Amino acid sequence: MTKVSDEIKEQLSLEQVVEHIRWDEGLVPAIVQDVDSREVLMMAYMNRESLKLSLESGETWFWSRSRQELWNKGATSGNVQKIVSLKYDCDGDTLLVEVKPKGPACHTGAVTCFHNEIIGLSASETEQDNKEEAGSTANSSATSSSNAESRFEVLAELESVIAERERERPEGAYTTYLFDKGVDKILKKIGEEASETIIAAKNKDNDELRLEVSDLMYHLLVLLQERKLPLDDIMSELSRRHERPRRD
Repeated sequence: MTKVSDEIKEQLSLEQVVEHIRWDEGLVPAIVQDVDSREVLMMAYMNRESLKLSLESGETWFWSRSRQELWNKGATSGNVQKIVSLKYDCDGDTLLVEVKPKGPACHTGAVTCFHNEIIGLSASETEQDNKEEAGSTANSSATSSSNAESRFEVLAELESVIAERERERPEGAYTTYLFDKGVDKILKKIGEEASETIIAAKNKDNDELRLEVSDLMYHLLVLLQERKLPLDDIMSELSRRHERPRRD
């Protein structure tokens, strides 16, 4: 009897896994956890292709919804994640990826992406009173400023990635495709995403609106990179407008 090759066995295993996963528009959330510290490092999305690449390479691969392309964690930073185990939950709608990380998971340099602490509802009144007494107006202002900055870090990171894509033009990347096609194609996509944003808003579908606005912002950043107009210039312009005296 002819033995089944290891490659065929792996393919059959992958096909069986895919059948047990409940894909939401072709995607499934993947929670990444440090196998040693048990700390949750990040959450990203996988599609069938990134799952296949993760299993084949032993490193985490994901699908970027904003850039519409596959990405290998640590490919540019060196902070790769070696997969120890990969599981799906009882409903088949979430993956758990246990890894041995070679560096921080977060683009900010933090070990985990979950480093913005929120005071829990379980905190005692005494603890809350102590925090309120200890916190001055200056500290509150600094915290607000810090939180505001962290909210927009992803835009700076995305701007950097888009600039890298334009320089290196990796084959098969959607961003490469846009730059290769030129400004007319980029403008066409912005028009399409703007129209889809309007439709989602008119339909009062916030889930769809969130996705469409994300797509629109991504394509706007591609346009800014194509025109060599830094995002900082846009932020400065918004700041100047905010500081102008109100006429009403």
